[in-house]
Amino acid sequence: MSNQNKSLTSLALQKFKKNFWGVFSLSIIICIGLVSVFAYLFAPDASKNANQMHLAIHSKSPGFEVEMLTIPSGIESEQNFFSKLFFGYNNTDTEIPIQSHNVKNGVLAYVEYASDGLQGEEKKIAVSRFPSSNYESYITTKSFVFGTDKYGRDYLSRILIGSRISFFIGFVAVFISLIVGLIMGSLAGYYGGKIDTFIMWVINVTWSIPTLLLVIAITLALGKGFWQVFIAVGLTMWVEVARVVRGQIISAKEMQYVTAARALGYNDYRIITKHILPNIFGPLIVISAANFAAAILIESGLSFLGIGAQPPMASWGAMIKDHYNYIILGKPYLALIPGVCIMLLVMAFMLVGNALRDALDVKS
Repeated sequence: MSNQNKSLTSLALQKFKKNFWGVFSLSIIICIGLVSVFAYLFAPDASKNANQMHLAIHSKSPGFEVEMLTIPSGIESEQNFFSKLFFGYNNTDTEIPIQSHNVKNGVLAYVEYASDGLQGEEKKIAVSRFPSSNYESYITTKSFVFGTDKYGRDYLSRILIGSRISFFIGFVAVFISLIVGLIMGSLAGYYGGKIDTFIMWVINVTWSIPTLLLVIAITLALGKGFWQVFIAVGLTMWVEVARVVRGQIISAKEMQYVTAARALGYNDYRIITKHILPNIFGPLIVISAANFAAAILIESGLSFLGIGAQPPMASWGAMIKDHYNYIILGKPYLALIPGVCIMLLVMAFMLVGNALRDALDVKS
C-alpha cells in the first residue's frame, strides 16, 4: 500500500483544487498573465504601445473593416526579435485608410477614407515607390474586433497591451509591501517594547492617511511615470502586511519550537527567518492576493486622474478616462470594455484569495 503525503501543503492544495471558483479564477489570472507578457504577439497592431493612429476612422464600432494602404518608408528597423516581441516594433511605414483605388500608367490613385458618407480626397503615388512595384501586397483589409478609439487606434491591441500595467503592478506592489511589511512587522512583533510602540505609531499614522491621497503625494514626489507608480503603490500597502506579521509573530514567539531554538543558541535573525516566518506564510499569501486586487484598482484610479502611466502608454484606467464621455454619446463600450477587464482581473484575485483562505484554514 503506497504512502500518501499528508503534509499541510498537500492537504491545502487538495482543498484548493476542490474549489471551482478558486481554480477558475486562477486560470483567468494565468491567461491574463500570459497575454500581458506576450501582448505584442497577440495584438493585431504590434507597433510600440499600439499607437498607430488613423483619425479618419476614429470611434468606429466593433467589427469595423476598412482597406488599409501601407506606404513603405524604405527605412529598415534595427530591432532584434526579442525587442519586437516584448516591446513592439517601431513602425516607420505610413498607413492610410482608403475607400477605393485604381492603377493607371504606373500611378496608383486612391481615395482616402471619409466617414458619414463623405467623399475623401483623391491622391496619387507612383507604383515604383513599392518594392518590385508589387503594390497589391500593400493594400489589405484590416478588421478591428473591438473597434477603434477616439484617435483611430486599434482598441483590441490597446486592451491587450494595457493589461501589462494592471497585471505587473500587482507583482511589484506586493513585492515591495512584503519586503517592508515583513521587516517592520517582524521587528515590532518579536522585540516588542519601545520598538513595537514606535513602529505601531508609524503604522497608525500611515494607516490614517487615505491610500489614494498618499499614493498621489508619493507619485508627485517621485515624478510621473511607469515605475514611479509601481513604487508609490507598493509603499502604501505595507501597513496591512506589517500588522498581520506583527500579530502572527506575537503569537508564534511563545511557541515551544521558538523556545527550543533560543535554548539552542540560535540568533534572532535565524529564529525569525528560518522558524517563525515559514509558519505564518498562510495569512501572508491570503493578504497578498487581496493586495494584488487593491493595487490594480489604485493604479486604475491614478491613471484615470492622469498621474499614472503617461501617454502613449496603454493603461486600462487611462482608457476609461479618455472615453468616459462616450457613455452618453452612444458608444459606451469604449469605456465599458476596459472597465470590465479591470473588474474581471480584480474579482479573479479576490476569489483566489478567498479560496486560499479556505484551503489554509486548519479548522475546516
